Amino acid sequence: MFTLPRLVAGLPLVLLVAGCATTAPAPEPRAPTPPAVPSAPPLPRTAEPPPPPVNLSGFPLPYRQGYADGCASATGPQRRDAQRYGQDANYRTGWLDGASLCKKR
Repeated sequence: MFTLPRLVAGLPLVLLVAGCATTAPAPEPRAPTPPAVPSAPPLPRTAEPPPPPVNLSGFPLPYRQGYADGCASATGPQRRDAQRYGQDANYRTGWLDGASLCKKR
């Protein structure tokens, strides 16, 4: 039978074990497909983008290229390399940062 002291002693152990339980990781959210808009050609993969109005010297080339394409898209026709946007996290992050920061100006 369970006595009160055994229950009190066993409860922290049960809580400790229950706290170590894991859950399945949440699936990565998929970016919604943007509507079709006129687009300008993206920069080639090896081209150095024009200097932006902010210092990006410490960032990798794909990020700088994405930033340049995103910034250009904020004020004109959309410029984005769809394949790189889907596969290259640096390019995608740069594009999103460039589009949002240049849209605010």
